[in-house]
Amino acid sequence: MTFSRRPFIAAVSVFASVLSMGAFAQADKDPEYTKGQALAGVCAGCHGVDGVSPIPTQPNLAGMSWQYIAKQLRHFKSGQRDNAIMKGFSATLSDADMKSLGVYFSAQKGRPIGTKDEKLARSAEHLYRAGDATRGIPACAGCHSPSGAGIPAQYPRVGGQHAEYTLAQLTAFKGGVRGGATKDDTNANGKIMMTIASRLTDGEMKALAEYTSGLKAN
Repeated sequence: MTFSRRPFIAAVSVFASVLSMGAFAQADKDPEYTKGQALAGVCAGCHGVDGVSPIPTQPNLAGMSWQYIAKQLRHFKSGQRDNAIMKGFSATLSDADMKSLGVYFSAQKGRPIGTKDEKLARSAEHLYRAGDATRGIPACAGCHSPSGAGIPAQYPRVGGQHAEYTLAQLTAFKGGVRGGATKDDTNANGKIMMTIASRLTDGEMKALAEYTSGLKAN
């Protein structure tokens, strides 16, 4: 049995036109989006064209607040966060460039990653939603929201993030590799995360990472 390629080609053309129209509409509304879209080309290999990373160890940026993205780029540029690739990339960016990249990725729609181990994820639900007062661990949901969407400009989106990446960051906070301050940035939120992570067991961090990967933040 054979099928005509014409309907398929026509459908692809229509789909491409719709995407193009959407991009132009967004660009007309916000010139920073256009600039960010152009700059984001070099980010696609690790973070995906639409901000959804194809690599579990690299973060999804889609739907993250632009303020948070710009702040992290500044941290990489200053060396406050240690990553050779990101330091090299951010070194060439101005504050305006960082904001434009943030605007572009914040406008992208995140996709749920889903959990690989539902039993492990469920074991972290109470800790995420209620914390553990006896150990001075606040509910993750208090800052990152019950859905994992975070609070724009204050706390990052963690829902739908790759579990591997989230676990790596919690480990970095616990080990003092991430969260430090500089003379220009006290990094109050980083200090909070260092304190919280220091009170978590390795098993709890793994479970929390698995739990948040399954949250639908949109």
